[in-house]
Amino acid sequence: MKYNIAVIPGDGIGPEITAEAVKVLEAVGEKFGHEFRFAYADMGGCAVDKHGVPLPEETVAVCKASDGVLLGAVGGPKWDKLPGHLRPETGLLGIRSALGLFANLRPAKLFGELAAACPLKPEIAGGGFDIMIVRELTGGIYFGERGRETDANGMESAFDTERYSAYEIERVGRAAFRLAQAKRLCSVDKANVLETSRLWREVMHRLKEEYPDVEYSDMLVDNAAMQLVRDPKQFDVIVTSNMFGDILSDEAAMLTGSIGMLPSASLGSGTFGLYEPIHGSAPDIAGQNRANPAAMILSAAMLLRISLGLSGEAAAVEHAVSEAFAKGFRTADIMSEGCVLLGTSEMGNAIAASINT
Repeated sequence: MKYNIAVIPGDGIGPEITAEAVKVLEAVGEKFGHEFRFAYADMGGCAVDKHGVPLPEETVAVCKASDGVLLGAVGGPKWDKLPGHLRPETGLLGIRSALGLFANLRPAKLFGELAAACPLKPEIAGGGFDIMIVRELTGGIYFGERGRETDANGMESAFDTERYSAYEIERVGRAAFRLAQAKRLCSVDKANVLETSRLWREVMHRLKEEYPDVEYSDMLVDNAAMQLVRDPKQFDVIVTSNMFGDILSDEAAMLTGSIGMLPSASLGSGTFGLYEPIHGSAPDIAGQNRANPAAMILSAAMLLRISLGLSGEAAAVEHAVSEAFAKGFRTADIMSEGCVLLGTSEMGNAIAASINT
């Protein structure tokens, strides 16, 4: 089979980690008889430098012509002082909107081999955990009206508006309920304070009647942040708003040992998706062969499973990552005593080699 994959390396460590994901996919192609055709495109700070905008129209076209998109990371201090519409992160919001991607799936899984890297006590994290966080991606405060004002006394103020429609909540809610079939689904909001959260909870309660095999519960976001640390194994699937999902998934990432471990998939109404690690561009270690490529490689596994329908190939990638850890290979962020420290490229080599064993 032949598949077209758009690759957006981006900024900072983005090019390094996407190179390792491509390497692993090429190993998958060799083993399983697939041909992956990679089309590269610019987005983020590098696109501003080359094209004057963070999201060129050519990049959107390349993505729409593909079967799935791999994205590294965008942003960095070099572009921090640019006006808002030219910030690299604007490209990230723009590509999600242009591709109609509204549900962000962020699995937080603690590999048994990385138990020592988990900051939780063994009696809490023992046996591991596997949580799927479903984050609404194209609404809420990140996309609401914003601005600055100056009053008659010269005092400046700023505002960002949180807004959700019942339609936006329902479509991401349905995605979460489908993922939680025969499992537990926890909807996280701030319904004791926010009107958007009250609507969120009303819509979710209507939906739960359609999914009787899902064990449903509501939880306030501050309590959810605490419960993730107190007892992460109580969660199977969490669904929440754009901003709350952004924060909670980063917290969950650290429970797995490192933010460098969490992949993600951004999906629309079909199987097409954009796949990226949840971490940032880490400009402080860019070009030093120190970044952990695991989240990027696991994002490629999600692309194989969800967009290409290649579940066996995805499982092979996930097994290869686990096998590399079982052999004691580690990058600096998950390093522990007695293990072997590898660089970005060397870890990618180890995982790719495991594909063919």
